[in-house]
Amino acid sequence: MSEGIAYQNKDILFKILGQTYKEKSFAAYGINLPPIRELLPTNLPKISANEKDIDNLFLLEDGTYAIVDYEAEFKKLNKIKYLNYIARVMEKYYKEDENFNLRLVVIYTGDVKSAEPVFETNCITLRMEQAFLSHIDGEAAFDTIRQKVGSGTPLADDDLMKLVILPLTIPGTEGKQVMLEKVVELAEQVKDNEQQIFILSGVIVASDKFINREYLEQIRRRINMTQLGQMYEKEKIEYGNQKAKEKALEMAKSLMDEGDDLVKIMKVTGLTEAELLRLRDEAVTV
Repeated sequence: MSEGIAYQNKDILFKILGQTYKEKSFAAYGINLPPIRELLPTNLPKISANEKDIDNLFLLEDGTYAIVDYEAEFKKLNKIKYLNYIARVMEKYYKEDENFNLRLVVIYTGDVKSAEPVFETNCITLRMEQAFLSHIDGEAAFDTIRQKVGSGTPLADDDLMKLVILPLTIPGTEGKQVMLEKVVELAEQVKDNEQQIFILSGVIVASDKFINREYLEQIRRRINMTQLGQMYEKEKIEYGNQKAKEKALEMAKSLMDEGDDLVKIMKVTGLTEAELLRLRDEAVTV
């Protein structure tokens, strides 16, 4: 199994993917949810140092939030992970939204046939909405969509949503890898650039926990020449610039606290006088 995409890379892919998730639904997975309004960031405050990020967090069209997690096996201890996820989402959004409502969706890969949907104790009841991708014939679905692409028939949103999870419908790591490569090859034949970007970024994000890191690196190299690759490089530069600016602001604040003059701070951090004055004003008003 992969340890997952490095956070910087995943953060960039999520930003790209978020532009094309709007109004799509989970109907292709057999889950009855409202359409997606927005893909939300998953880098929420962590309760424990070793806690992993949520796989997906969505804002749906009815205003409810949906945690979506992918699993290749059923573990009772996952309930603890889900409760931590719920606490983190509530910490971020509950106080901001007086009509806050949250759903937990667990999508099981083709390796799992059934799982308990409810965890209950005297103090809490945890209900999970589940989808079992073992119910999807991945090879048949792939052939149907491949025929559409070959004939020039436009792909529907359900086709796109199904494509990004097709590798997960196949049991076993090797089978998932084979299907992932087939989906990537098919995506490269899709004429609609927006759809191609959605498929490529979506399938990598959905599969990153289940495909080995070396194989994901092969796929990443293959897409470097696509429009997604070009967008990724652009976003990576912007991401690096943003992190550099954040680091410079932190350094400037520290130097201000030590009493250094603005000219010296400008030379050390590369920030402008206006940026430093704004930072000083914000510190005063806090």
